[in-house]
Amino acid sequence: MLSSSVVAGGLVGLAVSFRNLPDVRVLRNYIPAETSYIYDINGTLLDSIHDEFNRDVVTLNEISPDLKRAVLAIEDSHFYSHHGINPTSIGRALLSNLEEGRTVEGGSTLTMQLVKNLFLTPERAISRKVAEAVLALRLEQIFTKDQILEMYLNQVYWGHNNYGVETAAQSLFNKSASELNLAESAMMAGLIQAPEELSPFVDYRRAKQRQAVVLERMRVLNWITAEEAAAARQQPIRLGSIQSFDVSQSPYLTDAVVQELTERFGREAVLKGGMRVQTTFDLNLQQIAEETVRDGFQTLQGRGLSADQMALVAVDPRTHFVKAMVGGIDYQTSQYNRAIQALRQPGSAFKPFVYYAAFASGEYTPDSTVQDTPVTYPDGYETYSPQNYDGSFGGPMSVRAALERSRNVPAVKLGQEVGINRVIEISRILGITSPIEPVTSLPLGSVDLTPLEMASAYATFASGGWQSDTTFIVQVTDSTGQVLLDNSPRPQLVLDPWATASLNDVLQGVISRGTGTGARIGRPAAGKTGTTSSERDIWFVGYVPQLSVAVWVGNDDYSPVGRGATGGGFVAPIWGDFMQRALDGVPVENFEPASDFVRP
Repeated sequence: MLSSSVVAGGLVGLAVSFRNLPDVRVLRNYIPAETSYIYDINGTLLDSIHDEFNRDVVTLNEISPDLKRAVLAIEDSHFYSHHGINPTSIGRALLSNLEEGRTVEGGSTLTMQLVKNLFLTPERAISRKVAEAVLALRLEQIFTKDQILEMYLNQVYWGHNNYGVETAAQSLFNKSASELNLAESAMMAGLIQAPEELSPFVDYRRAKQRQAVVLERMRVLNWITAEEAAAARQQPIRLGSIQSFDVSQSPYLTDAVVQELTERFGREAVLKGGMRVQTTFDLNLQQIAEETVRDGFQTLQGRGLSADQMALVAVDPRTHFVKAMVGGIDYQTSQYNRAIQALRQPGSAFKPFVYYAAFASGEYTPDSTVQDTPVTYPDGYETYSPQNYDGSFGGPMSVRAALERSRNVPAVKLGQEVGINRVIEISRILGITSPIEPVTSLPLGSVDLTPLEMASAYATFASGGWQSDTTFIVQVTDSTGQVLLDNSPRPQLVLDPWATASLNDVLQGVISRGTGTGARIGRPAAGKTGTTSSERDIWFVGYVPQLSVAVWVGNDDYSPVGRGATGGGFVAPIWGDFMQRALDGVPVENFEPASDFVRP
């Protein structure tokens, strides 16, 4: 103890020459970088996000006693008796290593290793070693031994980009650090000296040899019996897998989540904040969506369609949670997420916004008469004369027939009757945020919208006019469970119930006998086809009370997908395939009839 005090005093004297050393008091507020995790709605892990440090921080009480003893035995068996440095231990380690002809015990204390990892460079110089000792003494004056051990075990590197005991235990043995047995603990403690070289994933034989060294050191210290050491050496080790470099199960989803988190919390908080993110996605539904897009795309190509991309978005009308999202045919080829980033013209799939406005005005019912006759409107210095898809005119017809058959001229006339600005207002109420110009042709979908905007807007029709904010995220907490973001649904009635029910009734006719018969799924469903006049975009957007889905097909370069290609002929069957599988086992629900509500 006298030698320790003398050396300690000498080092304190040397500290005068180290005025530029870091202030260890900053560790009082130190928060190590932690990995963030993204889960689906049911708790299935989708992805982990981190910078160079893949780490989960745990408390000392959440670490196996066997692991704590194993680490102390091989790295610093006198940890709880020294004051940051241990000259006696250094001398003994030197003798032990000479006797064994190899390194069996390190000279630096855990405290010295910690300050080296946190504050100093890895250079092998006397000045750095002295600085390490000075900082270790300072650290021990501020923190308790348990606090230092906890920081060390959460800081130390264990190989394969695993920092801290928790991520290392999960990777090495597929279990929490609290669950490690003696055999696993000894193997893990042995890795600290050379994590990559001694890794059981790299050289299992060397890892076992190092495990035996740790167990023998624990026996010599009388921390375990000879029988316990022998039993641990013989115990089978079941290894986990290297997890730090796993890729996302559904990258279109997790990219979108990371983007939303980054906009709200900042990039550094996402990469280092140890967030636990519960998303709205259902991985089972997502897999169905991905298979539907893949199979549907192959079918379209087999039918001669000249399209190179497809997107699908599914939204739960009851919560406005996004349940599934496919942003393209192949993420590896293109990370561009067309479901949320591609602005495409919806064509006739926009018409329900106009018809809802007409019903909500109180001037029209599904049985009201509209004129499918030639008309011309002034359009700047020119005129605009809307045409139907087939070039014909049907004369007087009901509102129901006009929408079921997707006649263009009645839609434009209704847009003028209710007012284009009112149609835009309805679009905004439904959550559409993309720019909308008040042009005469707006009712025919002459606006650029995303598939997510379409699926979300239709979801409000499906819910009877009730709406919450559409989101990818249910809740975000930090690693301690403190809630950082809560997106629990807060539904509000934003549409007139009678007008919504009337629209739902008419849109059911689109599927049962109109342009969307290819979307029949054997249960009440409503929807609308969409085809742009230039045949650059073809859509089907539809819903049941429990699910709203938009499917878009087109080319990234905006070239036509093929002469005669329509949303009803090509996309509606793909929508139907997805809905059939997605709703398997889901009870059939009917839409509420307009007769249950008062007409405005």
